[in-house]
Amino acid sequence: MSMKINKTNAARLLDKAGISYELIPYEVDENNLAATHVAEQLGEDIRQVFKTLVLRGDRNGIFVCVIPGDKEVDLKAAAKISGNKSAEMIAMKELLPITGYIRGGCSPIGMKKHFPTYIDASASLFGYIYISAGIRGLQIKIAPQELMAFVDARSGEIAHDGV
Repeated sequence: MSMKINKTNAARLLDKAGISYELIPYEVDENNLAATHVAEQLGEDIRQVFKTLVLRGDRNGIFVCVIPGDKEVDLKAAAKISGNKSAEMIAMKELLPITGYIRGGCSPIGMKKHFPTYIDASASLFGYIYISAGIRGLQIKIAPQELMAFVDARSGEIAHDGV
């Protein structure tokens, strides 16, 4: 008995581009949207479960960082790679209007507009990584090289261990 999984916009865009991926559902905990929870649900290494963060640079505006779920974005490194002097996370209330996604369901694929995207270099250590499919409760399992090519991302050291 397999559950019918409705394709998200991100999944449809990958289909259209002919990119192979898997949609993997997981149990959502509204009180714990952390990537660590997602990794536990999937039974996967937290280093392969990536979160999508949206930042604003002082020079070039909005950009996207995709980093391992157990790390924090290195704001200095993120600013540097994106051609900014400084960068900060956007306010939570801005996420939906800017990207079309909600917290816990933000995918680097299929945002309202294409923003410059940077993926932590550690992604290339794995044959596949997980990213949000664009809704809570659904992940996309994809080869990091395929994702990078599709969203035209640059790779860099943009994450560090949390405090």
